[in-house]
Amino acid sequence: MEFYKTIQYLLIMIIKKMLNIIIKSIFLYLIFFTNVFANQDFDLWLKKFQSRAIESGVSKKIVNGIMSKAKFLPKVIEYDRYQPEFYEDTFTYIKKRSSSRKIKAGVKLYNQERIVIEKIENEFQVEKELLLALMGIETNFGKYLGKMDIVSSLATLSYDERRSAFFTEELLILLKLVDNNIINKDILYGSWAGAFGNFQFMPRTIRNYAIDYNKNKTIELKDTEDSFASAANYLKTIGWKKNQPCFFKIDLKDNIPKKYLNSSARNIKNKKRISFFKKYIRNFDDLNIQDNFNTAIIIPDKDIIPGAETLSPAYIVFENYERILNWNRSLRFALAVCTLKESFENEI
Repeated sequence: MEFYKTIQYLLIMIIKKMLNIIIKSIFLYLIFFTNVFANQDFDLWLKKFQSRAIESGVSKKIVNGIMSKAKFLPKVIEYDRYQPEFYEDTFTYIKKRSSSRKIKAGVKLYNQERIVIEKIENEFQVEKELLLALMGIETNFGKYLGKMDIVSSLATLSYDERRSAFFTEELLILLKLVDNNIINKDILYGSWAGAFGNFQFMPRTIRNYAIDYNKNKTIELKDTEDSFASAANYLKTIGWKKNQPCFFKIDLKDNIPKKYLNSSARNIKNKKRISFFKKYIRNFDDLNIQDNFNTAIIIPDKDIIPGAETLSPAYIVFENYERILNWNRSLRFALAVCTLKESFENEI
């Protein structure tokens, strides 16, 4: 039986890799084929957007000054279609983002900035280990902030039909932030998706949660004080609870009804008190968790190969886990963040 399971697993992994290659090849072909026409259409879209931005209250000077340099970036479309959250299995995804090298780098940053990080932790009641984990995964502690022109990135994604409304609103918010002197127009470089700074804040997140912690009259999200305080403010505001669990890995029995298995980060369903799931979890007695938490069960690899039947890996997740999903709608991202957080707790 074990032999056949091993063969089945190997076949699934081979099929997965082949599908990844085929899918990426198709995306590259489509992007290349459509680029000939994209720039002309993009220029027309850009003129309409500029008019809309001015009508929404952004000064004509800012709109013309910033948007006149916006370009259609085909690479952004490729990145959007082929994100690692879409194709890396959970084990690979977490391993890449919680390496010993990353832990060592995080501890080094903490030792360098201990006073300000602990001050922010105490003020906002958000664990320093969580803040380090998020910064480590987002930008490798500020080493990879992104070099893309985020105005062009957001303009490209706004022009693209997949999530046009979302990114158009983000671009409008960015222009208003610059127009109101909240962020500096000369440092608008970040990720392909338009995220910015040590914690990769989108414009909407900057508007709603970023703060000028050091009181120098500008929000500097590449600065330790402003970026850590803004991240902590965001987490506190959306409901992160200090010293409460995030997830536990579990060994599911075959008799668990499918309706309790979540494989989408968009909507975690069928939450129950943890004792309800006892009959479905082999290692339940090893968990040692109080029964006053609402929990849900996720099987994050279910979405990698459509139709695949798998109960492993499986996790029981708590409300704090869902707060990380507010940050990034990826089951594997949230697992990686909480895993790295736990590693820092063992080192600091």
